[in-house]
Amino acid sequence: MRVQLMATCLGDVLRPAAVQATVEILHRLGHQVEFPWQQTCCGQPLYNSGYAHWARRQAQHTIEVFSQSDDPVVTPSGSCAAMVKVEYLHLFEPEEPWHDRARELAQRTFELSDFLVNVLQVEDLGARYQGRVAYHFACHLRVLGLEDEPLRLIRRVEGVELVELARADQCCGFGGSFSVRYGDISGAMVRDKAMCILASGADTVVSTDTGCLMNIGGYLHRRQIPVRVMHLAELLNHR
Repeated sequence: MRVQLMATCLGDVLRPAAVQATVEILHRLGHQVEFPWQQTCCGQPLYNSGYAHWARRQAQHTIEVFSQSDDPVVTPSGSCAAMVKVEYLHLFEPEEPWHDRARELAQRTFELSDFLVNVLQVEDLGARYQGRVAYHFACHLRVLGLEDEPLRLIRRVEGVELVELARADQCCGFGGSFSVRYGDISGAMVRDKAMCILASGADTVVSTDTGCLMNIGGYLHRRQIPVRVMHLAELLNHR
């Protein structure tokens, strides 16, 4: 199968290892990965900040870029997948041609764990990792209707001891522009998340979204807490 990769802004700038791991996983499964070079931001920061007009223009650009073929679009980001699959439909009126185009793209766009488990029906990727792993459930997976797909993949990684994380589905406080506009609240939320991670005894915390990992990892780093943060793709590609 040929798939298109939506790398995402944060993946490109802050966590390219997760993007590279996604490509390597898909290659190892026998799929051809195309990277449309014209891709930019999906428009979520604009949308969340109330700039609907500019978010529409960004969405139109993204739709154009990923409509040069009808191949599935895979992204290592629940938040960007949710923007395309859910919010794009809110940006255009039902009678607009762009609404139909947005719906068509939404139907063939998948977050990585969704694509692996529900489309390819693959859970064991032959990964190996020695460590006590806690899993943070990123908020946007709920928007996508996903539940235990990442956990099913993590459980098949040889050597992993999956430890229970209290309030695993509680927001880490990033929320994109939320963390900028409401810094004190965001800071309290990530502090609570970090305390849950410490209490779990994990030496590694895994999630599906770079924004969450940036926020959690930043807090841990500033306080010199020796817990590693990993994107799910990085864990699944670990040997």
